[in-house]
Amino acid sequence: LFGLGLGTTITFASTHWLLAWMGLEMNTLAIIPLMAQHHHPRAVEATTKYFLTQATAAATLLFASVTNAWLTGQWEIQQITHPLPSTMITLALALKIGLAPLHAWLPEVLQGLDLTTGLILSTWQKLAPFALILQLQPSSSTLLIILGLTSTLIGGWGGLNQTQLRKILAYSSIAHLGWMILVLQFSPSITLLTLLTYFIMTFSTFLVFKLNESTNINTLTTSWAKAPALTALMPLILLS
Repeated sequence: LFGLGLGTTITFASTHWLLAWMGLEMNTLAIIPLMAQHHHPRAVEATTKYFLTQATAAATLLFASVTNAWLTGQWEIQQITHPLPSTMITLALALKIGLAPLHAWLPEVLQGLDLTTGLILSTWQKLAPFALILQLQPSSSTLLIILGLTSTLIGGWGGLNQTQLRKILAYSSIAHLGWMILVLQFSPSITLLTLLTYFIMTFSTFLVFKLNESTNINTLTTSWAKAPALTALMPLILLS
């Protein structure tokens, strides 16, 4: 947990691409023991998938920033001017947070984790890449708009056919991210507000699921016997 906090803080505080990359790498390495702590084949599989995608994204990011330093001679995050590194970095960060069409790992990974680690994955792990996207966004707006549109479509349609709650939450996360990335072009402050409300909603949803010990819709339908008041409040969380 300390490593998670430190990684995100380093990425937040950095102006140099190398430091930002280091923070992202620390984030990935710190959450892996949390994901694999239940020695279940599904958890190990999810952890491996997550590690491979995050390592790929981080390697692409490092490659792009080195290319940028080679082309322009500086390492500032704010100063990305060349279109090639800018596009590569945007795609790497999209893979990191799971924007469509680079989203395929997210439902699979989330489905293999327990609810607490899933909560960390869908909230805290998005902060560092999002901070970088916020600083990048003027340079690659068309690509971000395309990514945002595909994410809203895939997130909306993907969640329809699911009975597994964690997969539904993963697709909902993709859709929310799509909206954030779309709005980012026009008003970053609204995007940050959306991110905050998304965090609050995700926290409450995950905590309710954890209390009910529900991982699919069937356990959710019988939860009124266990906690009637909570079950009555639950549609409010879901509809928000």
